[in-house]
Amino acid sequence: MIGLIAGVVPVFFMIALGYGLKKSQFLPDETWRPIEKLSINLLYPGFLIPSIWGADLGGGSAGAAAGAAVVAVLIVAALTLLAKPLMTLDGPAYTSVFQGVIRWNSFVFLPVIQASFGAEGLALAAVMIACIIPVTNIACVAVLAKWGAGQKAVTPLALVKAMLANPILLACLIGLALNFARVPRLPGISDTLELLGSAALPLGLIIAGAGLSFAEVARRKWTIAGTSFVKLIVMPPLMWGLCILFGGDHLAQGVAMLCGAAPGAAAAYLLARQMGGDAPLMAGVIALTTVVSALMIPVLLFVYHLT
Repeated sequence: MIGLIAGVVPVFFMIALGYGLKKSQFLPDETWRPIEKLSINLLYPGFLIPSIWGADLGGGSAGAAAGAAVVAVLIVAALTLLAKPLMTLDGPAYTSVFQGVIRWNSFVFLPVIQASFGAEGLALAAVMIACIIPVTNIACVAVLAKWGAGQKAVTPLALVKAMLANPILLACLIGLALNFARVPRLPGISDTLELLGSAALPLGLIIAGAGLSFAEVARRKWTIAGTSFVKLIVMPPLMWGLCILFGGDHLAQGVAMLCGAAPGAAAAYLLARQMGGDAPLMAGVIALTTVVSALMIPVLLFVYHLT
């Protein structure tokens, strides 16, 4: 048990390293965006495709974990929409709260899964990503289109194009297609993908740390704290409980639980900036959820291994 928790610690050390590198100006600011682009468009697909391609998806655990994640997101999204009239927030701020409670950072989630559950857990996690990315993106784009500053209605075709332009989603779909078609491992191609993928997780963590900004946390502490509470206190047991309800085994339950405990996604900041959301508020939510998740994940793993 101590070894499992200790295995998660390096994940957050890597995030802290990225934050320190950015703050110290070890690398110029303008270099981080190309590094992020390399990671998202090349390294992470190199990791995800072979992980899903070689996964054993014959049992019900993958479906239970993915179903739990999707249903939990839909429940929290619906409740957040119902609660909007009670919130004293303008439209752009509300969109950042909405993104903050349902989106999560796969850069952090996948290394935590690897450290906690190994290759079998990673395969389940990759399937969850393939299922949850379309749901969260469609919901967030729709909310931003309605309440973001200066937005026009988003057409279904534009939404589909945006989904298909997401390299992480595409990598998941390619991996699933290869898996379902029972395509055997291809020497050379598989090795190349795995070599690319070996760099994805550590570099992704450094990028996640470099993107943290705490400037807004103190100024809007109650909004950010409330959003973080839903994301990190409500979502993990909800996903865990739903996975049990859907018949997931112990491994699937653990992966679902950690999916709920993953911090806010850096992609949410970019979307807020592009579609008239409150980008500074979004940055604050991402920063606080990242710090709190470093405390929550060991606690959740301890509880999980008691069950």
